Amino acid sequence: MAAAREGGRGAGRLQRFRARYGRALEWIVGALMVVLAVEVTLGVVFRTLGRSLSWYDEVASVLLAWLTFYGSALASVKRAHIGCPEVLDQMGWRARRGFNILAQILVIAFFALLGWVGFAILPVLHTEALVSLPWVPMSFVQSVIPVTSLLIVVAEVAHLADLLAAGEPPAPSAGAPAPADALH
Repeated sequence: MAAAREGGRGAGRLQRFRARYGRALEWIVGALMVVLAVEVTLGVVFRTLGRSLSWYDEVASVLLAWLTFYGSALASVKRAHIGCPEVLDQMGWRARRGFNILAQILVIAFFALLGWVGFAILPVLHTEALVSLPWVPMSFVQSVIPVTSLLIVVAEVAHLADLLAAGEPPAPSAGAPAPADALH
């Protein structure tokens, strides 16, 4: 009984962590969206006035890439990436759980490798800079890869912990069709 309570507390802590983590990433993604919108608006206004900003295109591209990477980290926390749950729903609970655990391990391994390679390449870029803003080092621009890889690994490890903690299949809801029945 005490072990069950302790497991429940751990799950509660993980849920609170995930919620705070998700909110922090929402703020980062929101801030990047605002900065990108302001930058694009300034670019359009200055171009309309015939005084184009030399750095507009390059900075917009960087901001869009950063938004994509941080948005992917947020999607990992919210479990909002593209999937095919209908195929998994056709499997039995144990097979589905095993497949999900394997998939999580592969995703974690991929992003750990991506983060490691992304971090390893930063010293190579230390002499490079943006063309239009030579005081902005390319290593700063590319740091988004190892940083967001780490953020995604944290989110995926939290989900893997949920999968490993799920020792029993969820109880079917009363009156609800089984997932396989709902597809026919």
